[in-house]
Amino acid sequence: IGQPLRTDLASDLDCRVELSNDANCFALAEARLGAGRGAPTVFGVILGTGVGGGIVVDGHALHGCQGIAGEWGHNVLDPDGPACYCGRRGCVETLLAGPHLEAFYEEQAGERRSLPDIVERAGTGEDGGAKSTVDRLVHLFGRAAAGVVNILDPHVIVLGGGVSNIEALYTRGVDEMSRWVFNDRVHTRVLRNELGDSAGVYGAAMLVA
Repeated sequence: IGQPLRTDLASDLDCRVELSNDANCFALAEARLGAGRGAPTVFGVILGTGVGGGIVVDGHALHGCQGIAGEWGHNVLDPDGPACYCGRRGCVETLLAGPHLEAFYEEQAGERRSLPDIVERAGTGEDGGAKSTVDRLVHLFGRAAAGVVNILDPHVIVLGGGVSNIEALYTRGVDEMSRWVFNDRVHTRVLRNELGDSAGVYGAAMLVA
């Protein structure tokens, strides 16, 4: 609403205040304490109800000139894709976030199911809509992640959020990413988070540590 939130909070609380988004805090915690510890560059990814990202270089979160560093969720993958709240169409978020995956399955199968149920049904091979949903996720994740690798070339990509529990992302998703990366061999490690839902809290504390 145009108000200086950090300044107002610091004044009211009479202490130092730092602000950052959840993805930056997640990435910072995983880079220092979790799956990315020891890596010079870490790209932290949240795949949940939305899609966010954070960049950590040598243990420090990179915020960027405008505070949007790592916001890969609003890069456009499909200009003809679903409408996004940001005003564009076919953003990464509208294609990889959990609710959008469930909506895609509903379009295919004509019924609503939870994402864990969809993934389980895809594994049986008996539900074509579920298989199409997971196949599409794997393909689009690979393309989207490759764009990050081509620009940032992180040593580690750490995945968090509910969608990160889909095992295919770490196998077929990595293979798909490798197809789109500008290199013959891809050494970037794609790892599941280690700190779970606590990562954001740890990262927030680290902003002032």
